[in-house]
Amino acid sequence: MDMLTVLAAAAFGSTVYLIAFSTVKWLDRKDPKIKVLGLILIGLALCAVVGMVAAGSTGVIVGFVVGGVLTPPVHRALHGRMRVART
Repeated sequence: MDMLTVLAAAAFGSTVYLIAFSTVKWLDRKDPKIKVLGLILIGLALCAVVGMVAAGSTGVIVGFVVGGVLTPPVHRALHGRMRVART
């Protein structure tokens, strides 16, 4: 398993998480019909991305999972620090 491949895939997994998170947040403010259609399309896109990752090497799969798992707590921690710094 090449460490550079794992790091690149982790960055990709993190990016996919952040894009999906911000898109779902944006869709939450839209009309319910558009929201449902958008969520279905995001789900299909995420399934396609996961399928492409699964076709890759073991290093790609490990990196993608690590990036996707580590990003949410780090994202929440950064937002918590920014709120504390603003007040």
